[in-house]
Amino acid sequence: MKKLILSTVVFVSGLALLNAQSDSKQVQLGVKGGANFSTISGDDFGDPDSRTSFNAGFVAEIPISERLSFQPEVFYSGQGFDVREIDQDNVFDTDDNIEYQLDYIQVPLLLKVYLVKGLSVEAGPQFGFKIHEEFDSQPNSDGGDIEIDSEDSYVKDFDTNVAVGASYKFDNGFFLSGRYNIGVTDIFDDGTPFEGVDAKNNVWQVGVGFMF
Repeated sequence: MKKLILSTVVFVSGLALLNAQSDSKQVQLGVKGGANFSTISGDDFGDPDSRTSFNAGFVAEIPISERLSFQPEVFYSGQGFDVREIDQDNVFDTDDNIEYQLDYIQVPLLLKVYLVKGLSVEAGPQFGFKIHEEFDSQPNSDGGDIEIDSEDSYVKDFDTNVAVGASYKFDNGFFLSGRYNIGVTDIFDDGTPFEGVDAKNNVWQVGVGFMF
């Protein structure tokens, strides 16, 4: 995992240096944040309701040509799903939503194409590193949290997605964005009771940001 992070940093730095030699446009850095609407999908896991959370982090834009840019990002992403519908044994005695919370540091590496001034579409791979996992039987209050440590977890520490979206950047640096992250790999570890279960992370994201 450390090698992957190091390789990503070296790759992004190399592109930035290459761009500085071949393109007069400036590399931009920025911040972003917004709402997540996440769930999991798969033939073996039904159709649970989504978890509403947030995302926040950093973004860079490295121009390649007049209409084409490379956009790496690093951000926190609150993900997971509502488990109330699959709580058949009534383990959680509550009328509130019951969430399985999976929190990640996400690293998308996107190719960004400008259609007209300000308006762009983007797509590329996204790599997720799980940082927290818990059940929450009272997601609208401070109680009900049951943390899951790494030894008891059935969920992989690493996740792979494809991100597709669109954004609009104003002249003052503010931008609006919408994106859908499509899970590529199953979230459950091999050697667990969920081995072979088809279940992948899927997340809708909407947000705002600012490029400096």
